[in-house]
Amino acid sequence: MALHYPQLDMKRIHVVIIVLVVGALAVIFWWWHNRSLASSNDQLLLFGNVDIRQVQLAFNGSERITSLLVHEGDRVPAGQLLGTLETRRFAAHVESARAMVAAQRQVVDRLEAGNRPQEIQKAKADLESAKADLRNSELNYNRVTNLVAQTVESQERLDSARAMLDVGRARLDSAKESYDLMVLGPRKEDIAAAKATLQADEAELVLAEQNLADSKLYAPTNGVIQNRILEPGDMASAQKPAFTLALTDPVWVRAYIAETDLGKVRLGMTASVFTDSFPTNKYEGWIGFISPTAEFTPKTVETVEVRTRLVYQIRVFVKNPRDELRLGMPATVRIPVDQQ
Repeated sequence: MALHYPQLDMKRIHVVIIVLVVGALAVIFWWWHNRSLASSNDQLLLFGNVDIRQVQLAFNGSERITSLLVHEGDRVPAGQLLGTLETRRFAAHVESARAMVAAQRQVVDRLEAGNRPQEIQKAKADLESAKADLRNSELNYNRVTNLVAQTVESQERLDSARAMLDVGRARLDSAKESYDLMVLGPRKEDIAAAKATLQADEAELVLAEQNLADSKLYAPTNGVIQNRILEPGDMASAQKPAFTLALTDPVWVRAYIAETDLGKVRLGMTASVFTDSFPTNKYEGWIGFISPTAEFTPKTVETVEVRTRLVYQIRVFVKNPRDELRLGMPATVRIPVDQQ
């Protein structure tokens, strides 16, 4: 004969009833929640993810890293120094370029100033000396010519006097040309060539100074250090990022809108953004981008009707005053469609 335990059966019945009630409440809550989230005639409901631009920061130079001043998670303002390179090679190049510029500038100044008065006076004195020597050679030639006519001097003596006269005339021509060049000063072509060389040296100095400045890495804008890739002692180059910087502005939600709803949205429309992480917070936003081309629904997109169809990507820019939105965070976008 079987034994019955009425109290145990009643407990089982109570447990079943409680489970059924809880399940019913869960179904009602799910239905209400999804109904509240579903798109209505006066608003669009979109699902997407928070997007933030990322920047790969690299030193614009090839040298060994001496210091990195920030770590992952550090918030940096625009212009903050992030790291430095070894500068001895860059500094030596700058000093060499400065010396070349200084020397060439002296050359240009000397040519533009022309010849000094003392140099002109010396050239004039050389000209007068050449004239005096020529007069002396002419007197000597005339005298020897008379003596040869009187058969007192030989023909060889006359030839020597004639040669001395020719040398004197040549010296006079040379001294006159030198004096004229001193008076005229440097040629315009020489000055232009010297100036061109100076410009090349100055450009080399600017490049050397820029290389020295590039030994320091600064934050280009406000952001958060996402990754610190290199360490002091590593060899840096423009092709090797040292940091990954996540920009804090702008922040937007990347979502997709069905082709049938495309005519309901336009640039500048206001929107409200909600997240699961902060369900009670409402973030103000606006539509800042609507893709001009269609694409098939990405696998990561969640829609009320899960089926393959053409969609258009939109970006809803969001105000993030408390810095609560993070890259990749799921978000819900509500867009009222009755906006003027």
